[in-house]
Amino acid sequence: MTVTEARPRTVPARRQATTPPGRALPSVKKVIVAASAYVIAFVFVFPYLVMVLTALRPQDELREATYLPETFAWSNFVTFWSGGLVQNLGVTLQVAAGSTILVLLVALPAAYYTARHDFKGRTAFLILVLITQMFQPTAMLVGIYREFSQLGLVDSVWSLILVNAGFNLAFAVWILNAYFASIPRELEEAAFMDGAGRGGALFRVTLPLAMPGVVTALIFTFIAAWNEFVVALTLTTSQENQPLPVALNSFIGQYQVDWQNLFAGSVIATIPVIILFALIERKVVGGLTAGAVK
Repeated sequence: MTVTEARPRTVPARRQATTPPGRALPSVKKVIVAASAYVIAFVFVFPYLVMVLTALRPQDELREATYLPETFAWSNFVTFWSGGLVQNLGVTLQVAAGSTILVLLVALPAAYYTARHDFKGRTAFLILVLITQMFQPTAMLVGIYREFSQLGLVDSVWSLILVNAGFNLAFAVWILNAYFASIPRELEEAAFMDGAGRGGALFRVTLPLAMPGVVTALIFTFIAAWNEFVVALTLTTSQENQPLPVALNSFIGQYQVDWQNLFAGSVIATIPVIILFALIERKVVGGLTAGAVK
């Protein structure tokens, strides 16, 4: 008998890593998309950049074709505070805040009821709410002025609050209705079993979950009331009761436009809205996508 020797088993050598260490390079598609996004963002930001630079230009440099002013005139912003426009800024804040609060007080129960109850005429009610969004204040100025003139509310902050709230109510109802409808009813039924009433379930369960939709309605109503010009120009006659967008119109004269002070006031009027939107931007995105996914 011959004994066969066992051959040693050869272990294959491990393949060396061919990919270099570090992050992989982005694809061409991602680079194009990112570059396009930066270009679009620059197109939208560029007018605001021009506005800020013009606000910092002295009077004698307004006609110079330079990107940056030779000397920065910070006194243009001081003129805003010393020129009495602070009172107009306060009027704008009252109108925007009052309109937003009034819209939420009316839209929250209306949207909640239409989302939770299938009553007769529900579809017609929602369509009617949507139709009111088609009407613009500019086309109804004569009727609006006559109505508030009979009520004695011309040249009043309350007239601006009521008009802005009325024309932003439809959007708030639709946004909140979609968000309330996306919240399962079983969560409220569980709260009922724990002893909570309809109001307790709404404020403790449903409303916290619907907060992105509430914030979306809040920010859009606030911005629309903050920037409104035509109705405010029609319903206000005294300068101290004019909102800031109307008061800035005083820098435009018959033969000359005070561009540096006009743009300085515009920058100051834009800052509160930018800060507010930056603080709640994530909730706004969540509210706008409400009801998109089932």
